[in-house]
Amino acid sequence: MSQQPTLDIPIVTGEQPFEETVVRVYRCTKVVKGGRRFSFAALVVVGNRGGQVGVGYGKANEVPLAVEKAIKDAKKHLHAIPLRGRTIPHRIWGRFGASKIVLIPASEGTGVIAGSAPRAVLELVGIHDILTKSYGSTSPKNLVKATLEGLLELRSKQQVEELRGVTVA
Repeated sequence: MSQQPTLDIPIVTGEQPFEETVVRVYRCTKVVKGGRRFSFAALVVVGNRGGQVGVGYGKANEVPLAVEKAIKDAKKHLHAIPLRGRTIPHRIWGRFGASKIVLIPASEGTGVIAGSAPRAVLELVGIHDILTKSYGSTSPKNLVKATLEGLLELRSKQQVEELRGVTVA
């Protein structure tokens, strides 16, 4: 029996397909009687550049399997992020573990000023102009999660008006 080749068809929600970025691949070594055994873990960010993003972590004995598991995990944990044009509605702090990151809205044309780990999350959300500064631990796992925590605390003007029961001109 010959196997049919599988086609990678992007999953489409709404109008834009999801893209994935491998932030980091970790190698773990276990020393056994016969030598060393390696296993791998992958940290992946999935987003549609339209306000949806997810972070996934997968472990396996081979890198492609770890990446595949991480992508599957990220697609299970998608979050909708409120944006204001090409940036975020307001300044926000994200914290996870020993990592802290401040996300500051920027004027058009600034670009994404961020390190490699937070940049992956911000670009796949669809943010084009933002300033960031990280404090504490620079672990990619913690910085990605801190960035996502910060983005999840964002509120649009309409959401704040509904929460407070007032309208602002």
